[in-house]
Amino acid sequence: MPYPADRERDRPWVMRTYAGHSSATASNALYRRNLAKGQTGLSVAFDLPTQTGYDPDDELAKGEVGKVGVPVGHIGDMRQLFDGIPLGEANTSMTINATAMWLLALYVSVAEEHGADRATLAGTTQNDIIKEYLSRGTYVFPPGPSLRLITDMVAWTVSNVPKWNPINICSYHLQEAGATPVQEIAYSLSTAIAVLDSVFDSGQVPEERRGEVVARISFFVNAGVRFVEEMCKMRAFVRLWDDITRDRYGIADPKHRRFRYGVQVNSLGLTEAQPENNVQRIVLEMLAVTLSRDARARAIQLPAWNEALGLPRPWDQQWALRMQQVLAYETDLLEYQDIFDGSHVVEAKVDELVEGARAEIDRVQAMGGAVAAVESGYMKSALVSSLADRRRRVESGEDVVVGVNKFATTEPSPLQAEGAKAIEQIDPVVERHAVEAIRAWKASRDDVSAKSALDDLRALAKTDRNLVEATIACAKAGVTTGEWSQALREAFGEYRAPTGVSAASASGEAGAEIARVRERVRATGEELGERLRILVGKPGLDGHSNGAEQVAVRARDVGFEVVYQGIRLTPAQIVAAAVQEDVHVVGLSILSGSHLEVVPAVVDGLRAAGAGDVPVIVGGIVPPDDADELRERGVARVFTPKDYELTQIMDEIVAVVRDANGL
Repeated sequence: MPYPADRERDRPWVMRTYAGHSSATASNALYRRNLAKGQTGLSVAFDLPTQTGYDPDDELAKGEVGKVGVPVGHIGDMRQLFDGIPLGEANTSMTINATAMWLLALYVSVAEEHGADRATLAGTTQNDIIKEYLSRGTYVFPPGPSLRLITDMVAWTVSNVPKWNPINICSYHLQEAGATPVQEIAYSLSTAIAVLDSVFDSGQVPEERRGEVVARISFFVNAGVRFVEEMCKMRAFVRLWDDITRDRYGIADPKHRRFRYGVQVNSLGLTEAQPENNVQRIVLEMLAVTLSRDARARAIQLPAWNEALGLPRPWDQQWALRMQQVLAYETDLLEYQDIFDGSHVVEAKVDELVEGARAEIDRVQAMGGAVAAVESGYMKSALVSSLADRRRRVESGEDVVVGVNKFATTEPSPLQAEGAKAIEQIDPVVERHAVEAIRAWKASRDDVSAKSALDDLRALAKTDRNLVEATIACAKAGVTTGEWSQALREAFGEYRAPTGVSAASASGEAGAEIARVRERVRATGEELGERLRILVGKPGLDGHSNGAEQVAVRARDVGFEVVYQGIRLTPAQIVAAAVQEDVHVVGLSILSGSHLEVVPAVVDGLRAAGAGDVPVIVGGIVPPDDADELRERGVARVFTPKDYELTQIMDEIVAVVRDANGL
């Protein structure tokens, strides 16, 4: 988005809604409707199999196809996704990380079929794999090869797609994982340093084009409800980025040093209880990234009021879009210079954040940089501890959440009245159709061309040559998402990031309540003749592990022996671990909507393994009707975001264990 001259009325930011589900055809219709309503950019949500490099017919994809985004398995799906949308004129953001190179290759290939010149394409691939190791969990490859893929994309786009942002460094998910403002600034800028160092060290970009590389680095930022602090955070980001790019990399042109960012406001702060309160939260959080002209977002996408309940409907997304349009076109916000210049209060807060972030950046650099701080588990443990501290403050009432831990008395909501269908439901037939379609695609394509393109990719992956053109060749040859990813898995290997649970601390917990539950855990263990053991499992491809990690930390704090193996496990793997570790209870955490498929598979698997007496509990975004069905299928308890008191949840888990053992 071009910046105006100093005295011009500021231009509105690019307005997006994060959208995509079910199929390329359904998502295309949704995009067209959103564009007709005044949306000025597209923001594509891909489903978890696409994000983690699996085809719809893979075992790990079961229950996940089309749930949290659109499945894109090959170039045919990409053609359908953008049918009738001129890509030479579009501004498209794609939330994709591990498979970012693949999705960009599909996008470029389809744009060329539209007759668009590569040089005209504008948009963004998120492509921040470091935060995936820390928060969302949709990584595939180890950090080194992942950084190599990012480096290749940055170098290639600067020469071939100069309007494209090849990476959207994501502080958003760091805040979701618990980051304080200082940590959010420091860890995302440390990631940017790691990427720029890698690109410049690769020798793929001539010295005179370094400024162009820096100018295409964008950020994706979170804005919480403490909107004054969040606005100051954005001003701190601007100052630090300008300093780093000038002093570390010698970028002379101030335009190249601009901090360019898009934002989605804080979904973590949206509540299942009294969800109508989420509307004012979203508006206040939007102010954090728009009030300060010198630190204003250039693209905004807002969540819908009901995202803590499930998938928003088109009407909900329209409501979120209208919030942006009212602010941009009805108010006088864009008519003024920065209204905070000269504020002693703001400058003091910005100075405080800059100083704290600089110290943390230096700490990370002393460890060897962002990649080393991921591999050591340092950053993950720091985030898990910060999130544990945030939960403690909410549970104690120190941090007020309206409608949750204070002012909880409420009238019935007409937005959720019986028959209102307050969320979008994905028909299970979507997955079956996707499985059939991917098999039909493979049967109808030219297998010789596809195999040849994959062989070329594998061979190049063993060298240090750029992989983008080979990936585009795969896209045009009809290779699938799973095949492209598998070829690179064979070359690079796979990776399991540190969970951060073992080193995390949850200091300052409410001592009396924890002590009471800890005594109950101890006494129950004595009655059973052994220490209580809980397995915390993440079945399927859902990598949002924050909740599971907090459950694991609190279970450990109240005296359970905790078995937590991280994300992306099949039901069979969870069953095998539960039997091998002889646990007393299995807790499953799912936020992707796949609970009706993967949870019964675990329950049935335990029965088949002779461990049917081991109770299963579930936590996640589970609509009430689905919770009833899970209980009918044998689940002992279902916890949702409204159940925020973790120590109370631990107490209920002890009750479940006692009941299952006849105590």
